[in-house]
Amino acid sequence: MDAVTIPREQLLATLNAALPNEILLTAKDDIERYTRDWSGDHFGMPLAVARPRSVDEVSLLMRCCSANAIPVVPQGGLTGLVGAAVAAPGGGEVVISLERLNKLRSISAIDFAMVVEAGCILEEAKRHAEAEDCILPITFGAQGSCRVGGNVATNAGGFNVLRYGMTRDLVLGLEVVLADGRIWNGLKLLRKDNRGYDLKQLFIGSEGTLGVVTAVSLKLFPKPTQVETALVGLRSVENAMALYARARRECSDLMTAFELILRGGIDIALGASPGLRDPLSEVCPVYVLIEASAGGRVDLRAILQDFLISADDLIIDGVVAASRAQGDQLWLLRELMVEYQGRGGRYLRTDVSVPISMLAGFVEDTLAALGKSHPHALAVTYGHVGDGNIHLNVVPPVSMVDADTIETLFHETEEVIFDVVDRYGGSLSAEHGIGKVKQEAFLKRIDDVSLDLAGRIKDALDPKGIMSRGRIFLPRAHIPEAGER
Repeated sequence: MDAVTIPREQLLATLNAALPNEILLTAKDDIERYTRDWSGDHFGMPLAVARPRSVDEVSLLMRCCSANAIPVVPQGGLTGLVGAAVAAPGGGEVVISLERLNKLRSISAIDFAMVVEAGCILEEAKRHAEAEDCILPITFGAQGSCRVGGNVATNAGGFNVLRYGMTRDLVLGLEVVLADGRIWNGLKLLRKDNRGYDLKQLFIGSEGTLGVVTAVSLKLFPKPTQVETALVGLRSVENAMALYARARRECSDLMTAFELILRGGIDIALGASPGLRDPLSEVCPVYVLIEASAGGRVDLRAILQDFLISADDLIIDGVVAASRAQGDQLWLLRELMVEYQGRGGRYLRTDVSVPISMLAGFVEDTLAALGKSHPHALAVTYGHVGDGNIHLNVVPPVSMVDADTIETLFHETEEVIFDVVDRYGGSLSAEHGIGKVKQEAFLKRIDDVSLDLAGRIKDALDPKGIMSRGRIFLPRAHIPEAGER
């Protein structure tokens, strides 16, 4: 019998009987904060919220849920943007919050590695690394509330992918509780281990559909002694890409971020904080925020300044931060733009990528297509140039207040953007994942072989289909045949 056909009271009684005290929350007031993600766009009412304190308690919970076919949804800091960690509205899923599995298990400045539990907040993990004169380079705006297990489950990106890679590139090993409650101990500190299949890769980016990540071993790096930040203005995205190509060669691997911001984003940031001044003396169509870091005896400021001087044929105006505080002010422009781009309301978020060499053409063609199809909507464009990732978001006109009309706008403009992504051979999700929000567009584009292989992996690791049901893929019985797509 499927759990959805069993009365709620009976399911809760089964869970309470199997689990230790103080693990399960069922009262409406207690579970309220687990029902909605950071965006505010996705809401779901769980059957209950489980808050295990150890991997053994996660295992016990999963054994009980597997035996009773109770669907589960692992949940981290609820900072995702595709609805993957929010329970379904019907109240039939158990949310597994990892917030109490938050310990630092070990750290070694010689191995340049750490082992943290999945519920550890990313910013706290970064502080543990800094205490050992190291850095954990995963960096993005939500790091004060997102959790490491969620970073792994979504293969999070961020500002430093250019130099250090995605989360996938930083994971040495995992501890995972499988759908049937077994514990897979794949925690390792090894940099080289070529013994057959690399099983951890199955769980990185799986969005909770294959198992519950409970602990992670992560690569660390020497803490830089120098950080230099610059903001430059240019005439076009094409010039920004030419600057990027030069920077990769002349600044070598010292460059950690190369962020593209079109002028509209700067205007949003300035409007959000009246105390901020326009960063450059001349208004430019396109801006690039550059950060470089180094240790040892490298004269990083001289390297960056010499590079910028040599690129005066591309750069209209620019500034190099004289201090870390000034550097933070330049980054504040980027952060405020993201926070206030929706004018306090809903907006369409996209997270796409194309080959780096094609990025300028993609931005030009997409903005032109949006301008033709929906000229009154505001397109906010920014991204991580060094990895070909652009966030091209659409804000409804101020006069558009009807919810259905706004939803239609989002659907139509997303299709416009994704059509251009397809022409450029890109991806509709560079770092946010698929979850529920991008599922329809994803399934429309996935090839038959990839769909079959993914389904076989899902069936092998979660034969009862209880893990994050309906995220990324439809439930197995509802996956359309090739002729139906």
